[in-house]
Amino acid sequence: MRHLFVIFLCITCFSCYENERNCSDFKTGTFEFTFIVDGIEKTGRFIRTDTLNIDYFENKVDSASVRWINDCEFIQKDLHPKSKNEEKAIHFKILSTTEDTYTFEYKLAVKEPYKKQRIEKGTAKKIN
Repeated sequence: MRHLFVIFLCITCFSCYENERNCSDFKTGTFEFTFIVDGIEKTGRFIRTDTLNIDYFENKVDSASVRWINDCEFIQKDLHPKSKNEEKAIHFKILSTTEDTYTFEYKLAVKEPYKKQRIEKGTAKKIN
């Protein structure tokens, strides 16, 4: 009986927890994010408006269209793709937010048949 009470108490406490998501605060602005490529940490920067995303990385500029599905999800598609892979749209979903950062996941917007869908996660910091 005691174990049942402890399990019930845990379920009650953790089922009420919900990540904070003030997604509208992160729809536009200048952002910075870090990621690892071949064991080396790199930093990228991007500016997002309601309809456009401009990436600045290693002295290169790339732009993509942004179409918001709701306050926390959007589809991004390269405006000037250089390969078939870059032609594919990417679905972004904001999972949680803090005062100046948001955690997100992204994947291909359209699942490719016979391939396992790969979902990546990241964190971006709003700097302006």
